[in-house]
Amino acid sequence: MDADRYRLPRNVVPSSYELTLEPDLEAARFSGDVAIRIDVRDPVREVVLNTLELEIDQAWLERDGTRLEANPSFEEETERCRLLLDGTADPGAWTLRCNFRGVLNDRLEGFYRSSLKDDSGTEHVIATTQFESTHARMAFPCWDEPDLKATFAVTLVVPDGVLALSNGSEVSSEPTGDGRRRVVYAETMKMSTYLVAFVVGPLGITKPVDAAGTPLRVAYPPGRDTLTEFALESGAFALQYFSDYYGIGYPAGKLDLVAIPDFASGAMENLGCITFRETALLVDPERATQQELQRVADVVHHEIAHMWFGDLVTMRWWNGLWLNEAFATFMEMKCTDAFRPEWKRWADFGLSRTAAFEVDSLDSTRPIEYEVVSPKDSAGMFDILTYEKGAAVLRMLEQYLGEDGFRDGVRHYLTTHAYGNTETTDLWDSLEETTAAPVRRLMDGWIFRGGYPLVSGELTGSEDFPKLKLSQKRFSYHSDAPAVQGQGWIIPVIIKYGWDEYQSSAKLILDSAENTFDLSFKPDWLVINSGATGFFRVNYSAELLEALLTRGLNAMSPSERYGLVDDRYASMVAGEVSANQFVDLLGQLSSETDLSVWQRMCGTLAALDRIVDEPVRPAYQVVVRELIRPALDRLGIEPSEGEDERTAQLRGTLLETLGSIGADPEIIARARSIHEAFVADASAVDPALAAASIGVIADTGGPAEFDLFWQRHKDAASPQLSVRYLHSLGRFRDPALTSRLLDLTVGEVRTQDAPFTLGRALTNRSTGRMVWDFMAENWDLLLERFPANSIVRMVAGLATITDRRWAEEVEEFFSGHPVPQGEKTLSQNIERMWNIVRLKERESERFPSS
Repeated sequence: MDADRYRLPRNVVPSSYELTLEPDLEAARFSGDVAIRIDVRDPVREVVLNTLELEIDQAWLERDGTRLEANPSFEEETERCRLLLDGTADPGAWTLRCNFRGVLNDRLEGFYRSSLKDDSGTEHVIATTQFESTHARMAFPCWDEPDLKATFAVTLVVPDGVLALSNGSEVSSEPTGDGRRRVVYAETMKMSTYLVAFVVGPLGITKPVDAAGTPLRVAYPPGRDTLTEFALESGAFALQYFSDYYGIGYPAGKLDLVAIPDFASGAMENLGCITFRETALLVDPERATQQELQRVADVVHHEIAHMWFGDLVTMRWWNGLWLNEAFATFMEMKCTDAFRPEWKRWADFGLSRTAAFEVDSLDSTRPIEYEVVSPKDSAGMFDILTYEKGAAVLRMLEQYLGEDGFRDGVRHYLTTHAYGNTETTDLWDSLEETTAAPVRRLMDGWIFRGGYPLVSGELTGSEDFPKLKLSQKRFSYHSDAPAVQGQGWIIPVIIKYGWDEYQSSAKLILDSAENTFDLSFKPDWLVINSGATGFFRVNYSAELLEALLTRGLNAMSPSERYGLVDDRYASMVAGEVSANQFVDLLGQLSSETDLSVWQRMCGTLAALDRIVDEPVRPAYQVVVRELIRPALDRLGIEPSEGEDERTAQLRGTLLETLGSIGADPEIIARARSIHEAFVADASAVDPALAAASIGVIADTGGPAEFDLFWQRHKDAASPQLSVRYLHSLGRFRDPALTSRLLDLTVGEVRTQDAPFTLGRALTNRSTGRMVWDFMAENWDLLLERFPANSIVRMVAGLATITDRRWAEEVEEFFSGHPVPQGEKTLSQNIERMWNIVRLKERESERFPSS
């Protein structure tokens, strides 16, 4: 593929835009004009820039009284416009002027229309934007590449009585005399086009709060004003936290956090005007679970982290997207951990790390950074490997270098490259400058190669001169994966070990297929990957594993115990241990008290539930009850006064697993009584118990509960409650109810939510096949109706299929039906599907043991 076809020439580059837009909300159209200051570097007879789905009515260049008319021609595939001049533009400064028109589309990209209903049921339209990665060209003619930065002075002409926001602070608002007003915004800093934003519609907005000297507001749909306080609190904390951490003040004049009713992603880091899906911004802290609150804090912190790392300093091209997103993911967790230390955010990161491991274990994985040529290529980078693996690798590097040295390197990087663009190696150079560590040598293998290592450890040496032998090979779900020969990872390994009351730790570098290291004393127990901060799995020798389970558990942190479970489960999927052996390990951890560890344990029990044949399901349910019920009884089904939020969340996790996977009749009945109390008075029921009860009832309920849940989804007072009920509808096991849900997903359910609702329904053990048949039969309709970036997420549930014949049909279907913006992710889901098919075939006859 010829990269030059998708990249703009550099003989003409922009420096500033003066942009005026006039959206017509009722007609779903807009018109505009733009004056772009450009630098012509060579004599040119044409100017090449980006447009998509725009009509250019007039265009010309002007300078010092000279005017060159421009005739536009469009290249649909490359999304470029050639402006053919009627003369030659000599080198120097010129102004390009364009008058243009476009459509407010309903695809949740570019300049698009969203909608909401007021209390009377009247529908109102919102015009809003989503430009990342290459959709600013759908709103105005521009140089739509991240390294072609410029300033933006925006003016919006909007109907009276609506809220209008953009990146800059409002400078003036004057009536136009025709029922509209002209709103002028302050010019932005130099930035990339994908960060420009406008929002116009009947939204409310809070009064500004001062956050580290920055006015901070939250914009919301009518009636949602009571759900803004938590976002204001977490946003204000983040602005101060990041200003301190980066050593640079917030780089814009104001910050608005804007909740959009229809939004394809979680949020978007537009400078000064961050847009969000409602569930990621608006929340009732008294009714939300700890996990729902953490989700809001994480997303708010992630997007605000971008104001520096992404907006102030931006990747040069989309191959560097991983660094923007991985760093923001890493920083969101640092900020959330400081915001609410009691949430133990780094322990909870294990769940994200697991998701990255699962994909990166596949033959179809990819490097974190890879070549990006076309806009289509860049869309495929928004995945688990970019976000979660990238963040995990950065966490590993930070913990090895030391938090202070790492922070100083980040400050050096941001100061050196402010308002500019960078490559990945620029960050490594800054970290080397501040730490003197060989960061490039250490990190290149992690960034430019797919996969990750399995580190095996065993004790060698003697009583007086003990040693630890470590070896590495790539982890794979295929047990015959070769040992590393010359092309291994340079692995920072942190270990800790103990004997009696003594403990020691060490930072090691495993830089060959096998290394041996001296220990201070012969340990009673030893943890490889202390803190679980390294992005690798651990294979303990039988001696070391036995020592950990019998003498070292109390010395292990929750993150380390989480890693023990997670690594053992991966070994089971790879065929190294049996399902019965894995469940034996869970039994040895049955006294666990940490939420994150139990979430992983319960997640593995749910996964094993899928490979159990129906005749032995009752036996498996007994296994689950015997494991979970004592833990729930120790905790107590009723919340205790003064308990922390993670304890409450743990109770909900245990109750839902016991009712849904363990089919405990007492718990099922208890879930119904909890939900009845919640419906009567939501304030009287702990949010985690309420959420768990909804899941249990959906797994065991019928038409009456389905009707109730659908109505409560529509009437919910918060976005979180609405989504809880909506997603639960996919868990009902009655085919007639599934049929009703399928009709709703192409009818009443919002297009931003429907793909995720279908995706969850696809994992239903009883009716998932019915959901797949619906998807296959209506594929073209779903592609047309749903946002393009959501299709691959809609079919993610394929990874839970265990039937070989069904899996063959799925693979055949996709051989002729490509998925937009997700070919690589689809291939990974199909490979994961086959791994689970093989796991079931290997284990079903012997699991659970009698």
